[in-house]
Amino acid sequence: MGSGGSLPLHGTAIVIGLFFGFLSRFLSLRVDFRQYPATPAGYTSHLTIGFIAAFIGAVFTPALVARQFTAATFLTLAAQQFYQIRQMERKSLEQVESMSLVRRGPSYIEGIARTFEERNYLTMAVALVGSTGAVFAGPAVGGILGLGAAWGSQHLKRGKVLGDIARLYPGKLWFERTLLYVDDVMMMEVGLRRPRERFLREGLGVVIEAKDAHAQAVIWDLAQRQAIAHDAAAAVGAQTDVGYPEAVPMVRMALPQNNGRAALFILPVERNLERLLEAVAATPVLESSKGGRMVTRVVKRGRSAEEGGGGN
Repeated sequence: MGSGGSLPLHGTAIVIGLFFGFLSRFLSLRVDFRQYPATPAGYTSHLTIGFIAAFIGAVFTPALVARQFTAATFLTLAAQQFYQIRQMERKSLEQVESMSLVRRGPSYIEGIARTFEERNYLTMAVALVGSTGAVFAGPAVGGILGLGAAWGSQHLKRGKVLGDIARLYPGKLWFERTLLYVDDVMMMEVGLRRPRERFLREGLGVVIEAKDAHAQAVIWDLAQRQAIAHDAAAAVGAQTDVGYPEAVPMVRMALPQNNGRAALFILPVERNLERLLEAVAATPVLESSKGGRMVTRVVKRGRSAEEGGGGN
């Protein structure tokens, strides 16, 4: 017994929980075509906070067993601290967003900040599982549980992406007079001949076809389509600059067909269709776009008209 009737902390259990908790955070920190985080400072920030989260989770059970209840309260304080970190992450991304030519959009930024917060909770949970197993069943069992929790956290952190809810395939670019189309989706009007020739020569199109009504509602969400355009530009670049709105990547729905199809048009820096398709498929489905069950009034009205016409 230690002083005051308390048991000594389980140092081995804390080390095991800390190791596997930090390992899970390290494995989830990787840079892809979205380039986030993209700087050494970003890595340092994510890993440092991940280490703190792992330490809090690793210490919690040993602190309770040792009757060090003051130390255990750090777990309850972590939620508020991680929320503040999420706020800071959002503000940082919004400041960078103001100078971007192809923006993520507020919903995408909120999703990134929320994911940053949630991964810290997962890190804490992995460390808690490892240290708890080591305290009550021994270091070997704690190591096995910690490894299993770290492996499971890599699956829990993955949300749905566009490729899960929609079919993607290359779209043909063509003009009807001055109107640019990607397959049957009208994109925009291009009045001058030279830009039209350039768009056909250098542009790429991707058709996005919803697999069901819920997926269609997701694609109708404007924030979701902005996220698709951003990730496409991040993957293959975009030939755009200030004052050239016609060259900004865009995603539009097929109207008035109401068939749940959309299309992306982009003037890429690197004309790599395969990479573009991979980027669009990997675009995360935003939380803000998941709540809608109905498509839009335009589509609802169109369906009602079709049903009414079928009855005549």
